[in-house]
Amino acid sequence: MDDYKERLRGLALHDDRFLDLLLADESTTSSSVVLGSKTAALVRVAATVAVDAAPSSFQHAVAHALAAGAGSAEIVATLEAVVPVTGAARVVSAAPKLALALGYDVEDALEQLDP
Repeated sequence: MDDYKERLRGLALHDDRFLDLLLADESTTSSSVVLGSKTAALVRVAATVAVDAAPSSFQHAVAHALAAGAGSAEIVATLEAVVPVTGAARVVSAAPKLALALGYDVEDALEQLDP
């Protein structure tokens, strides 16, 4: 059986051992090996947006993406790329959290623009 089929079966069956492996070491998971660590980290940023995660989750996802070699522009492009799937409202809600994770306070910047 193909490796991807075995992985799908493990996920579909909620194989605890397989899921524990996926959660244990992000750098050795099949997603990081197949996709590359930077792409896998950007996918995690996209998922963080999709689930409307807490600011701390954005901090973790962005730190992971930066450590994997993604630049700020790539991280913001990931946010933009999910608009057709998640909708504009979800992305607008996520933008300030993502910005803070990148060290940019959008709300503070907007306040400084107001006369």
